[in-house]
Amino acid sequence: MKFKHILAGALLAFFSTGAFAQTTKPAAAQVGKLPVAEHYAGGQDSLVAQLQRSIQYPALAKRNRMQGQCIVGFTLTEDGAITNAKILKEIGGGTGQEALRVVKLLKFKAPGYSQQYSVPVSFKL
Repeated sequence: MKFKHILAGALLAFFSTGAFAQTTKPAAAQVGKLPVAEHYAGGQDSLVAQLQRSIQYPALAKRNRMQGQCIVGFTLTEDGAITNAKILKEIGGGTGQEALRVVKLLKFKAPGYSQQYSVPVSFKL
């Protein structure tokens, strides 16, 4: 009898905490402050908007309904050029290559120093 009460209490606690965890924003909607955005004309909102406008969803990823976030790392040089761009994280289906292509299209203001940055690129159907 005591075991039933313990089991019922544990299940109640488990399900009640799960209900409160649903109140936060989805991970794809949460974008923190991007340090590289200070070197982009228009700031972070403009940077994210440009990324979303430039994406051409890869056919394989679209067919397989792949969604998520790719991360591209690069070096921003003194004159604002992007060098050493590479895929740090991808979700597959050609999304990594597309994220790399889109990041290489970005035009930054000259920061006057060289620094490494990473930019998340979201893919959502």
